[in-house]
Amino acid sequence: MTIATVEPSVFLACGIPPEPVLPLAVEQYHEMIRAGILENGAPAELLEGWLVRKTTQDPPHTLSLGCTFDALSAVVGRDWHVRKEDPVTTDDSEPEPEVSVVRGRRRDFAERHPGPEEVGLLAEVAEASLNRDRGWKKRIYAAARIPVYWIVNLVDRQVEAFTGPSGPRPRPDYAASQVYLPGQEIPVLLAGQEVGRIAVDDLLP
Repeated sequence: MTIATVEPSVFLACGIPPEPVLPLAVEQYHEMIRAGILENGAPAELLEGWLVRKTTQDPPHTLSLGCTFDALSAVVGRDWHVRKEDPVTTDDSEPEPEVSVVRGRRRDFAERHPGPEEVGLLAEVAEASLNRDRGWKKRIYAAARIPVYWIVNLVDRQVEAFTGPSGPRPRPDYAASQVYLPGQEIPVLLAGQEVGRIAVDDLLP
């Protein structure tokens, strides 16, 4: 099954002013939070320099997010921990993936957010955000070399798994993708090793 890809330009075409604009650097974004210009916990995330409003969650979305968090927490082991809707800092973005698996202990990040090199797996629960998650978010995660990216797709009731990130390039992407359907299990890969399997039905509402 082929997974559709939407270029970031599709999302930006109607939102960028016709005049030159200056995207935010990650440190500028942090300064805005520290200065109170942008409230800590505001429903927005920094994507390739643009401050983007996060999509709202209906009950099925919230349920799937919690189920994904719980399922991953049960299999990742002692060398990793699972985070929910917490930032990950890349060179030009600070997305807030709905679920992330990060190396080390939670207390290791008292003074900073994790970087891509500390992330084993990111997951987005996609409903209204499906095009963004398949396009813009996937581009950002591939450029940052996030090794495994899942989209828990509530629209089509499937999990889309991407591996083999390209790193920075004109059109960042993942080399491999696999669709997992209800009745199947998806392997949990961390640092190139399978640490467990999760039933797709356990992630869907």
